Amino acid sequence: MAVFDTPQAAFGALRPVCVQLTRAQTVENVRLLQAHLAGVSGAALQELQEYVLFPLRFALRLPGPKQERLVQSLVQCISSVLAATCVKKQELLQELFSELCTCLAPPPSSGKAAPLSEELKLAVIQALHTLMHSAYGDIILSLYQPSTLPLLGFAVSLLLTLAEQEKAKQIKISALECLQVLVLQCDCQEHRHLDEDEAQQCGDLFASFLPGISITLSRVIAGDIKQGHKTTVSAIRLFYLIVGLVMADKQLARIPKSKEKLLVEHSRISELMIHRGPDWTKSTAEKLSLLLHKVVESSSVHPHWKVRLELVELVHHLLRNCSQSLVDSFSHLLKALVGLVNDENSEVQSRCNEVLQGIAEQRIVAQSRALADVLSENLHSLATALPRLMNSQDDMGKVSTLNLLLGYLKLLGPKINIVLNSVSHLQRLSRALVQVLELDVTDVKIVEARRSGPPGPLQQGVQKGRCQKKYFRFFTEEKVFQLLQQVCRVLGYYGNLYLLVDHFMGLYSESGLYRKQAAMILNELLMGAAGVGVDFLQEREVSLSMDDLKRSITSILDEYMDQANWYLVTSIDTEESSPEQSVQHLGLAVRAGGTSNNVLHLSPEPPVTTRTMNSNIWQICIQLEGVGCFAAVLGKEFRLLLLSALYPVLEKAGDRTLLISETALGTLADICEACGYSSVRCLINENSDYLVNGISLNLRQLACQPRASQVLDTMLRHSDASLLPLIEDVIQDVLSALDQTYSSQASTFLRVLHSVMTALVQWFGMPSAQEHQQRQTDKRQSRTCSQGQQEVTLTSQEVERFFLDYISQKQIAEGDLPDLEEEADEVPLAKPEPSSDTEGEAPMPSHAQLAKDVMERCIHLLSDGSLRVRLKVLDVLELCVTMLHPHGNHLLPMAHRVWPALVTRLINDDPLAVLRAFKVLCTLGQTCGDFLRQRFSKDVLPKLTSSLLSQAPVSARAGPVYSHTLAFKLQLAVLQGLGSLCEKLDMGESDLNKVADACLIYLSAKQPVKLQEAAQSVFLHLMQVDPDSTWLLLSEECCPPCEPPHASLRPVKLGGMGRPRSELTDNVLLLLQRLQQQEGTAPSSSTQEAAPS
Repeated sequence: MAVFDTPQAAFGALRPVCVQLTRAQTVENVRLLQAHLAGVSGAALQELQEYVLFPLRFALRLPGPKQERLVQSLVQCISSVLAATCVKKQELLQELFSELCTCLAPPPSSGKAAPLSEELKLAVIQALHTLMHSAYGDIILSLYQPSTLPLLGFAVSLLLTLAEQEKAKQIKISALECLQVLVLQCDCQEHRHLDEDEAQQCGDLFASFLPGISITLSRVIAGDIKQGHKTTVSAIRLFYLIVGLVMADKQLARIPKSKEKLLVEHSRISELMIHRGPDWTKSTAEKLSLLLHKVVESSSVHPHWKVRLELVELVHHLLRNCSQSLVDSFSHLLKALVGLVNDENSEVQSRCNEVLQGIAEQRIVAQSRALADVLSENLHSLATALPRLMNSQDDMGKVSTLNLLLGYLKLLGPKINIVLNSVSHLQRLSRALVQVLELDVTDVKIVEARRSGPPGPLQQGVQKGRCQKKYFRFFTEEKVFQLLQQVCRVLGYYGNLYLLVDHFMGLYSESGLYRKQAAMILNELLMGAAGVGVDFLQEREVSLSMDDLKRSITSILDEYMDQANWYLVTSIDTEESSPEQSVQHLGLAVRAGGTSNNVLHLSPEPPVTTRTMNSNIWQICIQLEGVGCFAAVLGKEFRLLLLSALYPVLEKAGDRTLLISETALGTLADICEACGYSSVRCLINENSDYLVNGISLNLRQLACQPRASQVLDTMLRHSDASLLPLIEDVIQDVLSALDQTYSSQASTFLRVLHSVMTALVQWFGMPSAQEHQQRQTDKRQSRTCSQGQQEVTLTSQEVERFFLDYISQKQIAEGDLPDLEEEADEVPLAKPEPSSDTEGEAPMPSHAQLAKDVMERCIHLLSDGSLRVRLKVLDVLELCVTMLHPHGNHLLPMAHRVWPALVTRLINDDPLAVLRAFKVLCTLGQTCGDFLRQRFSKDVLPKLTSSLLSQAPVSARAGPVYSHTLAFKLQLAVLQGLGSLCEKLDMGESDLNKVADACLIYLSAKQPVKLQEAAQSVFLHLMQVDPDSTWLLLSEECCPPCEPPHASLRPVKLGGMGRPRSELTDNVLLLLQRLQQQEGTAPSSSTQEAAPS
């Protein structure tokens, strides 16, 4: 079809069709007109707009019933004309608006909506939408005059009815979008922005419709979820746009106090107009608060994320435009906004954070005291309910509740001091935090976990910032604890630090029930005050100075490290008890209960329960973590506090309770990083002067300061040999004090000496021992290699020496030299090893002299009446022997002196002491060699063999529980060490036969597996000393038949041949196989095979 570009041509084409439609109002004629309109250009149609609309409007205004199809065609045709043209006359705009609204109106006689088809309703709504967009320039404002108020109200009522009552989703959505256009809040760019006066005029008009619109929309928003999320989103958007327009703070501020009078002809209309004065604003805000609460409740839990996202926009829009007029509603709105911070949808989360950030940056809360009051009241209510909620909600509910609490604090920002300056608010909030952070202290494992033995250097095991995992009474989720940490840090970041520290220190001192929680909160407050790890929305107004932080930290450290709070009962181990602890314990037990601080009141001491000890352990750990936090806060400024803080932390690093020692080691790592030390070793070495001075003073008053040994132990474990010159005097003081008070303080002093000797062995002893072992191995290998070589070249001196040795051995065998035994003991002293010649003449190094001095004391204390002391002495003695190993000229006389007391421990003492003494004997055998041969053979070996023989039937009959008994452990230790002793001491044939006879029964299959394996190790060592005798002994028990290697040789008959299978058979055959492998392989590999399995 041709396009008519000029009005004349278009008029000629459209006139017949318009005349025909005016005469006969049919659907066909409407369609014919619409078909012709498609060929008319927009400019030409604009000139003929009223001419074309006349027949269409005429058909609509005809009285009487009309077909719905006809009305729908007419409305659609009008809509197409309006879409292509602009309405430039006020009268035309108002008349078209009225005529289109009439199409949806019920008949005058009935009060119900006309039963129109969905298609017609949708067509009319779209036509109204198009009409509003076709209005040219300021023409649209002609609809928004007091005189048109009834017409607007009519349209609003119709559209609200459709939005609420219609079933079709498209009609509901279209009606809501049309309403949005009608209230001049359209999202499109076609309408120009209203200036202040125009917006004020529209706000006055729409105030009349606000109750009906808001109530209906709230019902739509809270309606059935089946209506779809798009309907709900549109309703929420329209709700906050109309409320934000009518209740805008800027408009309400410009409202005159008295209502303006209209002309007489508008007197009835003036009754419909609303004066938005203070009374009306207050009344409307109260009613809107109820509706907003309803909207928030339904939307915040809507399953579709776009609805929740639109709720965020609602809060943002109203808070930005109505922060004063709707201040009472923001308790609901901010609760919804903060609650959606952790929404499952990332877009909702992101937008929520943006809105919160915007609120903070615009200082909306900071500049509104009323809004701050609302937030503080919300905070008070939530703090009141927090313990109950944390006790009743699941983990997800607890996270949501704490997110809400954290959000309130972040929104208050610098205004948080409004809450903190109120006694009731601060008490409610602090008690809520203290109750929620209550620890679960019922776990027995906390007390049971003990530090056994000296751990390795700190640098291999400790990582910075690793706090101990805590178990709380009211929650288990780690996310909950992280949120509580953030709550405390935000409080510290914005709040008055002096006020907070004073308040929580009061709670700390008030009762033992609150002490652990208050300490946790104080640690986090200081971290927050320094801005460490704080997630905030806006910067604080004034940052704290380093002096302020230092003063607060100093006061907290003084309280933490007070004797009543630092030295708590953490175990009932008698090894760690002392008279001082007993007196202190009595006072501390009273104080821990929070009922009295009078230490001198000697009331009957309540029994120390596991719960009490657990609680004390956690309190110490939390305080230690606090020291690490304070170091991180102050950085290198913390060096000034090391004088008072480092010594107590080192005390706890040496504590026997595993949890405390690990926490203290972590604190040391934190101090190193904060103060700029490269390692804990560097930290200790650079502060060792005052630490050693403190240790020396406390060791002199050991009854009052029993933990000085723990400090020294920690220093020794984590330092190096450069510390030795500083502590030599301290060790001499310890030895002197031990000589004077060995009867009462021996156990404590021995702990110190054990730490010293462990460190000396670590620094000086082990390399020498390893070198000596390597020398011995090389010597043995070279000897074995020389024996195994077939082609050797011997000098005349070597041949002469061989025959002289042979003659000497033959005389000894015949008994011609009866005094040889006494001389043999002196041989090692008279002829020391070449490697020791120079050492005997040169002065001993300081560390070796210390080991000798300590060994002197051990010799005297080996016969102490206390089993615990004897066990410690044996431990120290073993270390002394290891330390003196390279200095044979000094070790052998000391071994001679210690031997009688050691023998007594071996043959006539508690099994625990016997076990420990045998370890010392094995170490002596490794270091002293054949110097002990005759002594061992005469004094110890008979007792050991008889003990093994007597216990063998018992272990053979015992069940699986026997492996946990002390008797089994003693058997196992003797069997594991006996073989190596025989090899090191180069025992004679008769002694080896005694050992073999005693151990043979342990090859029985009836014995526990570990004892069988240990017995095998004995025979493997015997194979190294005398393989022939060992083979013969084993072959007498069980021997497989062996053919002669040549027919001329007679077959050998042994006692073990032809015997039936017995309980010894399997292990004997295994050992014979190992012996055969050893004899048939190279010397180097045979040495490896001989090692105990």
